[in-house]
Amino acid sequence: MTVQTFIPNGAKAASENTVTQPTHTSDVSIKKLYIETQGCQMNEYDSHRMADLLGDSHGYILTSNPSEADILLMNTCSIREKAQEKVFSELGRWRKLKDKNPDLVIGVGGCVASQEGDNIQKRAPYVDMIFGPQTLHRLPQMLDQHNAQVEKPKKDKIKLVDISFPDIEKFDFLPEPRVEGFKAFVSIMEGCSKYCSFCVVPYTRGEEVSRPLDDVLAEIAGLAEKGVREISLLGQNVNGYRGETFEGGICTFPELLRLVAEIPGIGRLRYTTSHPLEFSDELIQCYEDLPQMVSHLHLPVQSGSNDVLKAMKRNHTIDVYIDKIAKLRKIRPDMHLSSDFIIGFPGETDENFAETLQFIKDLDFDHSYSFVYSKRPGTPASDLPDTTPEQVKKERLAQVQKVIKQSSIEKTDAMLGKIERVLIEKVSDQDPNILIGTADNTRLVTFVGDATWVGRFAEIEITEIKTLNFVYGELLNLEPDVA
Repeated sequence: MTVQTFIPNGAKAASENTVTQPTHTSDVSIKKLYIETQGCQMNEYDSHRMADLLGDSHGYILTSNPSEADILLMNTCSIREKAQEKVFSELGRWRKLKDKNPDLVIGVGGCVASQEGDNIQKRAPYVDMIFGPQTLHRLPQMLDQHNAQVEKPKKDKIKLVDISFPDIEKFDFLPEPRVEGFKAFVSIMEGCSKYCSFCVVPYTRGEEVSRPLDDVLAEIAGLAEKGVREISLLGQNVNGYRGETFEGGICTFPELLRLVAEIPGIGRLRYTTSHPLEFSDELIQCYEDLPQMVSHLHLPVQSGSNDVLKAMKRNHTIDVYIDKIAKLRKIRPDMHLSSDFIIGFPGETDENFAETLQFIKDLDFDHSYSFVYSKRPGTPASDLPDTTPEQVKKERLAQVQKVIKQSSIEKTDAMLGKIERVLIEKVSDQDPNILIGTADNTRLVTFVGDATWVGRFAEIEITEIKTLNFVYGELLNLEPDVA
């Protein structure tokens, strides 16, 4: 499980006491919000929106120090093993803060909140608000309700728990997103209807629901007007997008990509996370037609064994996946591929694992999110017999990660002498003459340049490999501003 303090794009915390926005500490009326984010980019996006909501509605500013916050929010993830216990462990630490400050408000959101519901308040009665991924937009109202009943006797207080699934309603109530930097995430759909046997997402975020097309385009156009140049489209199954159009029709994901590419100012497009079943020929064609599409794709496969894929209920075979990647690389030979791998799924044999390892070598992955299988309560896979020793699973995982790391190193080394298109994002803290940007393949690129170029794209020849994810280069061409 990834755990991080929520900090807006472009901000940084120099220490535990660094606040991410101006705090005006001389003004005791300033209210501070701390958000701990666990898990995926969807949760990161949701945490941004929580901060926007409470900032607009109640004037809260973010802090990176929980001990000085007036509200503590935990945006939880239930993908990994023992996620619930980790949440309660952290809540135990927060309780000590509440003992010192009885006015402190504690809220728990995200997928563990959806799974546990009011059981969180039973185990941790000091938690004031519980909300799911689909109801985070109701946070201001929940906070008002909490404040209104602070003085009431305990027996008269109402439990503030809302983990319902009101379709796509939340996007109608979220404020206009704040822009920080030149990249932005845009959530285009919620939930998943694939019901893979190992996954809790359909149960914690609900069935797939797509945002209306016009809403998505309006949000992106607004971001572009404020200087955003790279958009990452988000969804649990993002290429399953089926957004309603103004005329009552349906817009598919490839059609959406083409429309986004036409928005002035958008010079680069990414998306995550996608499913092989809906990685269609129409989507592959976008990589030939749209220069804004990066040569980097995250397409989770989970295993390189057809037997394991069947047990996972992935509903596709390895041959299908390989065929799609072959078509893509025919169009984009420089395509960098990343994926998710679950190692040690119940019933995985030595032969199954050998197939996965060979598959990884054959596809030449640049990066992966790879983990030993975690049994998730309530999923079909949790009832499958699992006789593989934990140590064997860990050894298999180590082999996978070693192969992929070596591939990543080789791909970085291969950048030497190549020309990369880079989005210039900032000036180096150490040297005002050094600029830092990101290549299509996510590597950071530094080069000598002028601070006025920040926010533009440039062609950079790579002249030195510094680390796995950090290279140096020289400017060849500065593109005109795409706005």
